[in-house]
Amino acid sequence: MAEKATPPEGAKTQLRVGRLVKAHGLKGALKLELYTDDPAGRFAPGSTFTLQVPESSAWHRKTLTVREFRWMNTHPVAFFEGVDDRDAAEGLVKAILWIDADATAQPIEEDAWYDHQLVGLDVVRDGVSVGTIVRVEHLPSQDLLIVKAGENEIMVPFVAAIVPEVDVAAGRVTVTPPPGLFEEIEDDSSEEGTPEAGAEEPEAPEASAGSADVQK
Repeated sequence: MAEKATPPEGAKTQLRVGRLVKAHGLKGALKLELYTDDPAGRFAPGSTFTLQVPESSAWHRKTLTVREFRWMNTHPVAFFEGVDDRDAAEGLVKAILWIDADATAQPIEEDAWYDHQLVGLDVVRDGVSVGTIVRVEHLPSQDLLIVKAGENEIMVPFVAAIVPEVDVAAGRVTVTPPPGLFEEIEDDSSEEGTPEAGAEEPEAPEASAGSADVQK
């Protein structure tokens, strides 16, 4: 494996910390889906986020600043500067919130990693590399590691039973997947490469030039 570059001291990286999922009430509040282990710190008053929204959105290329963060029952809710009514809040639903952060900073909880620490790591099963992490997806039920294996992408639940070891320094994660998670891809590839009995093999085509915050 090629050596992984170490970010210089003070380097910045973008961290995804939340998504706005639903307008709440009439005063511009929005319910949040959190992707951070430090919501009180990330959403402190004055915190500013870069927005991931469609280009057609009125908020495209704009930032959002927290006015207030609170919990309503078990739901995190935030108020933002310039979002003063329900109509304005509705225009931000589905927006993803990003922040600039120190690329060398570590999550505050044990067994927790930022997305950018996981992307690019080798995925090893029984001592053999089976793919590379290309992204992390955050679902309400659990996080998923998206592993590129050949031409396929495999969704691996990011739970201790399936991903028992993460070694960022060594550039790898160890997986103990349930039967079929990787074997199915291998079987499909094997079947595609084996012609049926009695079938004529197609002629080879002429050669042509040709010239991407979490915890378990």
